[in-house]
Amino acid sequence: MINKNDLRVIKTKNLLYSTLLDLLKDNSFEMIKVSDICNKAMINRSTFYAHYNDKYELLVDLINMIKEKLINALSVNEKDILSKEYFKELIKILLLHFDQEKDIYYPIIMSNQNSILIDIIIDVVNNDISKLIKEDKDKKWVIPANVITTFYIGGIINFGREYIKNSNKYTEEDILKYLDALIPDSIWK
Repeated sequence: MINKNDLRVIKTKNLLYSTLLDLLKDNSFEMIKVSDICNKAMINRSTFYAHYNDKYELLVDLINMIKEKLINALSVNEKDILSKEYFKELIKILLLHFDQEKDIYYPIIMSNQNSILIDIIIDVVNNDISKLIKEDKDKKWVIPANVITTFYIGGIINFGREYIKNSNKYTEEDILKYLDALIPDSIWK
């Protein structure tokens, strides 16, 4: 049995993650073979199979790691009420997270338009917004919670995608200034 905390295991998994991400820059996931991953990582197939049954299991592990990092990044948002400030802080945290994790997000979003990564972001942001709506029972919502989350998640995802694709076009300050103008001060009565 492999010890997940063993430094060698961690290094091998990180090598496999980075190799898969590197291959995704030029290839769709479906086109990548385990042999491609092993050749690029310069490891034996037996090493790969000691950690994963197939490339899909590697992808799932990578996705779970990405999701955990995103959840941890969003957990620092101290805005505990659904407000303009909450959404501005949420975008600020996401942009910082995207910048810190460029090696993960840029190749997938720029080359593959991989819906799995977008689905992860949607799921994590949806859970964060939904949690706040449920906790804030004192507010009389003018708009149903699912409409609020769908609207803001769509904006957040497309804003993030635009920021990643055109990172030299807009500064973080520009984006936050635009958000300030776009987001209403209140969505409840």
